[in-house]
Amino acid sequence: MVEKTFKITAESGLHARPATQLVNAASQFEADINLVFNGKSVNLKSIMGVMSLGVGQGAEVTVTSEGSDEDAALAAIEEVFKGGLGE
Repeated sequence: MVEKTFKITAESGLHARPATQLVNAASQFEADINLVFNGKSVNLKSIMGVMSLGVGQGAEVTVTSEGSDEDAALAAIEEVFKGGLGE
């Protein structure tokens, strides 16, 4: 399993559009990918799960990835964050 923590810098937080970008990126991989925020973990391939966390600007989230393509999956998620969502 690999994991990485990101800080949300987007002014509107993890609203519908960036959440969709994350879900689309995660869905390309076989690995189990989860988003952890405030002690809650949701499947990053589920738009409803991601939206239910209510992640706002300045929040720190952790992405975990486990499976045969876990490294590639985490790298793809990281690219989405670097694309203006967080750091």
